[in-house]
Amino acid sequence: MQSGSLRRVAVLLSFLAVIVFAAGCKKKTQVAPPAAAPTASQPTVSLNASPASIKAGDTATLAWTSTDATDLDIEPGVGKVSPQGSTPVTPSQSTTYTITATGPGGSATATASVSVEGAATTEQPSTAAQPSLNELFEQNVKDAFFDFNKSDIRGDAREALTKDAEFLRSYPQVKVTLEGHCDERGSTEYNIGLGERRAQAAKNYLISLGIPAGRMDTVSWGKERPFCSEHDESCWSQNRRAHFVLAH
Repeated sequence: MQSGSLRRVAVLLSFLAVIVFAAGCKKKTQVAPPAAAPTASQPTVSLNASPASIKAGDTATLAWTSTDATDLDIEPGVGKVSPQGSTPVTPSQSTTYTITATGPGGSATATASVSVEGAATTEQPSTAAQPSLNELFEQNVKDAFFDFNKSDIRGDAREALTKDAEFLRSYPQVKVTLEGHCDERGSTEYNIGLGERRAQAAKNYLISLGIPAGRMDTVSWGKERPFCSEHDESCWSQNRRAHFVLAH
């Protein structure tokens, strides 16, 4: 009896030991968190020009270095380049070169300038047509106006004729015809005479300002070629004039 009891106790203890061991085996193990991925570095780049000043037609050398860049480009005119190196350039005018370095961490730029002595200007010559002599004449030569039934040179006419004389002195090759005009009032014969006096008065004033008489002819149209055809004073005042015509 005693021996049987001891065997039962031994079996029970063995069973308990197995249970305790199994429970310990089921304990969860701690899993380490994954390591953070490294951050890509910001690229750096430098660019130098040697010499920085050249004469037209000479060559300068661009040299560069970079870090953490996978793509590099130099403009103007060079293009894609290796992460470090050098290249000759022969700019025709003063030029600033820019290198752009790009990588996983971003991009960076640097510049270098080459000054070209004696380079032709980059400005394009003006293509605007220069005004012709006819256009200059129209822009600068003004008529002299007169009061009703008079051929006296009044104040505003003196100012106009003085500027006309300045133009004629500036262009000594220019010859003119002075036309005398009148408004519609009065007979045809009377206005022909009045127009001639007006043209002659303007010519004499220009002669007094130093313009040779041989550069000026006179003609009278009287009232036959009016500038304005309305029948009122504002229109008549435009017709009473000594009109300049460029002689060819």
